[in-house]
Amino acid sequence: MPRLEIAADGFRLDDRPFRIISGGLHYFRVHPEQWADRLHKARLLGLNTVETYVPWNLHAPRPGEFRLDGGLDLPRFLDLAAAEGLHVLLRPGPYICAEWEGGGLPSWLLAEDGIELRSRDPRFLGAVDDYLADLLPPLKPYLATSGGPIIAVQLENEYGAYGEDSGYLTELADLLHAHGVDVPLFTCDQPSDLGRGGLDGVLRTANFGSRVDAGLAELRKHQPTGPLMCSEFWIGWFDRWGGTHVTRSPADAAADLDRLLAAGASVNIYMFHGGTNFGFTNGANDKGTYRPTVTSYDYDSLLDEAGDPTPKYAAFREVIARYAPVPDEPVPAPAPKLAPATAELTTFAPLLDQAQRLGPAVLADRPLSMEQLGQVFGFVLYDTTLPDSGPTLLRVAEVRDRAQVFVDGQPVGVLERENHEHTLAFYTPRSGAHLAVLVENQGRVNYGQAVHDRKGLLGEVTVNGTTLGDWSSRPLPLDDPGALPYVPFDPDAPPVGPALHRGHLDVEQPADGYLALDGWTKGNVWINGFPLGRYWSRGPQTTLYVPAPVLRPGRNEITVLELHATGTRTVELRDRPDLGPLDD
Repeated sequence: MPRLEIAADGFRLDDRPFRIISGGLHYFRVHPEQWADRLHKARLLGLNTVETYVPWNLHAPRPGEFRLDGGLDLPRFLDLAAAEGLHVLLRPGPYICAEWEGGGLPSWLLAEDGIELRSRDPRFLGAVDDYLADLLPPLKPYLATSGGPIIAVQLENEYGAYGEDSGYLTELADLLHAHGVDVPLFTCDQPSDLGRGGLDGVLRTANFGSRVDAGLAELRKHQPTGPLMCSEFWIGWFDRWGGTHVTRSPADAAADLDRLLAAGASVNIYMFHGGTNFGFTNGANDKGTYRPTVTSYDYDSLLDEAGDPTPKYAAFREVIARYAPVPDEPVPAPAPKLAPATAELTTFAPLLDQAQRLGPAVLADRPLSMEQLGQVFGFVLYDTTLPDSGPTLLRVAEVRDRAQVFVDGQPVGVLERENHEHTLAFYTPRSGAHLAVLVENQGRVNYGQAVHDRKGLLGEVTVNGTTLGDWSSRPLPLDDPGALPYVPFDPDAPPVGPALHRGHLDVEQPADGYLALDGWTKGNVWINGFPLGRYWSRGPQTTLYVPAPVLRPGRNEITVLELHATGTRTVELRDRPDLGPLDD
């Protein structure tokens, strides 16, 4: 493919004027068997480019490991993009934000005391060097200079909102070049951060969703010549648990796209297709109060979570056609959906009683963090004994992020980071009673200084003012919920506390669908071992997207981890989503 050049009067491709009309599409938020469909719909919209982040934490889940397989087969995604004639903007991090767990930074970095992320700390830059040494050589054939689709690579991500050390950005640029990147680099920042986040000699771009003229003017102030580009044109937004579903009208978003293109600017639509935070991968924000992001990353984008074109897709296609060629091909109709059906969950496995099967315990004089345990996602189960009977006041310095407390197997309360809770009062029935604390990582913070977000019980834990010692810390990553023995459900003896529930659903022909969990409280769901994500009666979303490729004709296994209690034994498959009440 032709090489991108950055000239004083704009982008040039194959020595001809070129405008980037791109859309965000994160391969790691879409089932790999659906990549081709989403990329085809990107071309039909009139896009000439797609943009994707690269999540370091998924590709390198542990030090010394690196994956490019299955849903992380980035070379295959790039091949599919090239087959559609699409260029690619690659955003490898090391930090990506993206409302993604930890902003894509691997949790194992936080096992280092005092490490400074996104800085010239040698420990951080050494890890980045190793990551790029694994990631970039396999991608060399995909750079435009080698005939591939990648026309530009991002240097960091909205760094001006975090720091202002140009020396760090220089070292990062040197690492990219050392590992073979010879296409143009670019930075992106919100207009107010452009001065801090840029690097001389590297193209600056701006991120905004409205006030187009002001955003472009601020970009031009910091970059008097060269292309104007909005690298994240926000056309929707993400949702948080306990909030409402945020939307933006197609007409409003399309009008701002028209302003951008009329100004001669290039654009990356964020998001063209949002996808899903499958499993435990959602991020969180903390600007004084911790707010975890929901499972759906629908983002009110041009393709909905199931990849179907929305009214916003049609509105944007009409605008793009005024400025660039749009294929004279019909847009595919929505994909078939599963017929509504109900599945009964007939067996269960108590989580706390079976915890020893899920991970080895580590003994210490204090609770250990997830990072100290070498754990990425999921839960940690902490155990100790209570010295005395009677009224008990438990105090925890920091709960990261949600702790369910049990005495002799009976639930006595919950401590939530989101509500700034540190203390819990209960009655201890006997001296030497068993104290168990199940702590959930609800998503590492993905934005701002709070990305230094260690998980578990942090700091001192006291009972009635006395420090508790002799702790057992057991990681429960729940990579394989099928590892536990399940027993038939007995309505006369329902499980007390967290439990995995299992049932089956017969499907004649796999298709996309949505799983509703009315009557359930909080937990996670797997179908045929594939992690659909978290559910929570707190809302706003009340359904989980089920991609057609995770289903098979005939019998399908559904596993639900319920952390509290359920008033039903059934879950329901539906043919439409419910992402919650709309934002006012």
